[in-house]
Amino acid sequence: MKEEFLRMIDIAKSTGPKKLTVACPYHASSLLSSLMAQKDGLAIPILVGDKNRIMHAAEEDDVDISSLEIIDIKDDQAACDKAVQLVAEGKADFVMKGLIDTSVILKAYLKPEFGMRTDKLLSHVAVFNPDSYGKILFVTDASMNIDPDLDQKRQIIDNAVDVARKMGVEVPKVAVLAAIEKVNPKMPETVEARALQEMNEKGIIKNSIVAGPLALDNAIFEKAAKIKSIDHPVAGHADILMVPNIEIGNILYKALAFCSGAKHAGVIVGGKKPVVLTSRSDNEFGKYNSIAFAKYLLETGDGYNKL
Repeated sequence: MKEEFLRMIDIAKSTGPKKLTVACPYHASSLLSSLMAQKDGLAIPILVGDKNRIMHAAEEDDVDISSLEIIDIKDDQAACDKAVQLVAEGKADFVMKGLIDTSVILKAYLKPEFGMRTDKLLSHVAVFNPDSYGKILFVTDASMNIDPDLDQKRQIIDNAVDVARKMGVEVPKVAVLAAIEKVNPKMPETVEARALQEMNEKGIIKNSIVAGPLALDNAIFEKAAKIKSIDHPVAGHADILMVPNIEIGNILYKALAFCSGAKHAGVIVGGKKPVVLTSRSDNEFGKYNSIAFAKYLLETGDGYNKL
């Protein structure tokens, strides 16, 4: 793994465990990642959901969860509500999605009575550790905002830049992705990508260098950028890949995670506490990395205030 990824995990381990609620952990990967996090001193997991289903998942894959606390709640939405409520009440520190639709855990997180929202937009940030790239790579937003408008895209970039800076990238290079690298009025994604670059140039988007539109190849391959005569410091050297919508984000996330085999982690940021959120098909190592990622962000302040 690259230095930044290893450093994130090491720091998360070194600060002592935090209580983690795991909502509806009905598959082995959630249980195994919880046990790994407990063993390494990252987290004290609390499993919240139908105890019979949790025990069945454990028995099916021969996972010993006798060391983990279980709160037995049969209804999935009620279990997600309880997992978030414990965080809101200060009885736990952060929450993780198990085998449940993202919309269900987010419905709980966004309930006004839990007070988890801030003035920031919630967005998903994933970090990858690809062997073929010279540094860690962030992707946003692959799981939260379906079809963000221009101002929401600005806020998604702001969130990702904050995360990248906490991970040691002092001035993140942000590539706003589209199918082509030229502005075409018939392709709104290209128009908004250029608008985001101009916001950066005017100082509206800070602490970063933003370029758009860029196609994926000329965002991360210097040779491709040179072939197309793109002269911009982001071209070929992106730290953050900003996607135009959730469909493209989801495909890019899964291509990197499952086709390239890149080590990765995913978290929803922008609220009072981070939400560990990966694909349900991610294995225990991706989920473990995501627990470490969330805990690292929890420990580094700014935006993760005590309730």
